[in-house]
Amino acid sequence: MTKMTEESNTYGLFFKALSNESRIAILNLLKKGPKSVKEISEKLGFEQSRVSHNLACLAFCGFVTSKRDGKNKVYSLNTETAQPLLNLVDRHIEKYARNLRECKVLKR
Repeated sequence: MTKMTEESNTYGLFFKALSNESRIAILNLLKKGPKSVKEISEKLGFEQSRVSHNLACLAFCGFVTSKRDGKNKVYSLNTETAQPLLNLVDRHIEKYARNLRECKVLKR
């Protein structure tokens, strides 16, 4: 695999991690502050296994961090990279939401 192909593939994986509705919902909820799996499940109405599965991906890929709080793990956005990224995405959406919704290529 060439360096360019590998880099392109990694970009694709990065955006694939963010293209899942469950993971996006979790990240958007964590923008409001740290939460446990139980809190995330209750707020989003998702099964705990679904939340745990997606948090494992988000943590492994560096989008969230976790800390132990007694028996629970509490998850937070990665403040170094994910938080600024999501803030930038929010600004982009503010400006281009209509275009995103109307893009014929994305609607396929």
